[in-house]
Amino acid sequence: MATKGLTAEQAKLRAERNLAKTEQRRQEAESAMDAMKAEQRAVAEKTARLRALRLAKEAADAEAAAKAAKAAPAKAPKARRPR
Repeated sequence: MATKGLTAEQAKLRAERNLAKTEQRRQEAESAMDAMKAEQRAVAEKTARLRALRLAKEAADAEAAAKAAKAAPAKAPKARRPR
């Protein structure tokens, strides 16, 4: 940055403002990253919960189908008519 025509005090004030702006941007970026990570964690937890529910439902459905197959009487194959 050009400090031509500025006093030492003005240059110091400009540098301090620039430092403050840089620090504020860093804090905002850090806050945004924290929010993004929290959202990713929430999505991962929800996905894991839904996956567990789906697997439990599939297991229950498979068990019910097996019980239904055992309970159903065996059907005799239909006899074919000769042509």
